[in-house]
Amino acid sequence: MSQATNNTLPNKAAQTSVGKMRQTASAMFDNQNLQQLSVAQLPETTHTHLDLTHVIDCVLVTHFHLDHCGALPYFTEAVGYSGPIIATAPTKAIIPLMLEDFRKVSVAQKKEDNCFNSDMIKNCISKISTISLHETITLCNGEMKITAYYAGHVLGAAMFYIECNGESLVYTGDYNMSADRHLGAAWINKLRPDVVLTETTYATTIRDSKRSREREFLKQVHATLDKGGKVLIPVFALGRAQELCILLETYWNRTGLDYPIYFSGGLTEKANFYYKLFINWTNEKIKKTFIKKNMFNFSHVRQFDQSMLKIDKPMVFFATPGMLHGGLSLQTFKEWAPFEKNAVIIPGYCMPGTVGNKILSGEKKITIDDKVVHVKMQVYNMSFSAHADSKGIMELLSHLEPKNVILVHGEKDKMRQLQHKIKE
Repeated sequence: MSQATNNTLPNKAAQTSVGKMRQTASAMFDNQNLQQLSVAQLPETTHTHLDLTHVIDCVLVTHFHLDHCGALPYFTEAVGYSGPIIATAPTKAIIPLMLEDFRKVSVAQKKEDNCFNSDMIKNCISKISTISLHETITLCNGEMKITAYYAGHVLGAAMFYIECNGESLVYTGDYNMSADRHLGAAWINKLRPDVVLTETTYATTIRDSKRSREREFLKQVHATLDKGGKVLIPVFALGRAQELCILLETYWNRTGLDYPIYFSGGLTEKANFYYKLFINWTNEKIKKTFIKKNMFNFSHVRQFDQSMLKIDKPMVFFATPGMLHGGLSLQTFKEWAPFEKNAVIIPGYCMPGTVGNKILSGEKKITIDDKVVHVKMQVYNMSFSAHADSKGIMELLSHLEPKNVILVHGEKDKMRQLQHKIKE
């Protein structure tokens, strides 16, 4: 099997490969240090004395999640990078929604007055060039070629294959090796690159079957509602939100349930518009039935009003953000947590330090805004994450047959375990 590392390049061949492509930057940022960037937060020399346009040949943005694009306006508008930026059409369309929402939340909740503004976001987005799946773009007077492949994960997500001076690298971004209810599985040619740079969010996790997870999810939702409880499902506005809405919509239609399903509005409505616009990026089933029935026209899902927070009636509520680290999901959690009949279902990864991570660790007393919240509601962790698990990562590496592997976007100890597995 190929060489693997989680911090340094494994051998001279890999060093040469990446060295020749060192001027290509990927927009992959540390999601454990994600925060609103502002000019004032960094030393003056950081953003006024760099000429990165002549150092970096290209920026690749794999998808619209903030840990992969959140610093882009700072990079172009504060640092002044003016070179090529490449993303797929759905990614370019959705990034400004995510950045603007992030900016508003930062201003409202953290009182940031130096974060990038709306004009900076617009100017930044105008500098992005789009690439289609399987299209190859040539840069640097023909010395560099970049090809995009389908990554699954979220709408518009892409892997990038980079060729330069006889060397090659695959940058996976985030990807999913299993198809779900609205997206297909990642797909890429057997490229045998010199280096694969792969995400490892679930480096040591092997998930159970999708069908059993869906059954358990529906069972717990239904049981909570029948007991008169309310179900909080913290999600990010794009991705798992649409996946679980399709699942509940189908179940409601089949069983005749009439409990209300709510979604925090605004961003999600716009997100569903883009899912319809870029229907060709969804899975085969949705594409085939699109003319007769658009799966994103949810008949049972309604927009949530904050006055419903204190109403004592059974309901399902999808609230953002997904880790219970702020926003309406955290506000709802504080209201519903003290009651045993209620439930919270965490469908994805929660970073250490977030309220989501704390309740998954079993904490029953959590301090939020200087007040102690007693957690008596039922807490469930049912992973519907769109990241590849350990089995999926190994499947992709076996298919690509790289000479070297670089592990990123994961926890160090778990990456070390995966590193040993790859070397075997």
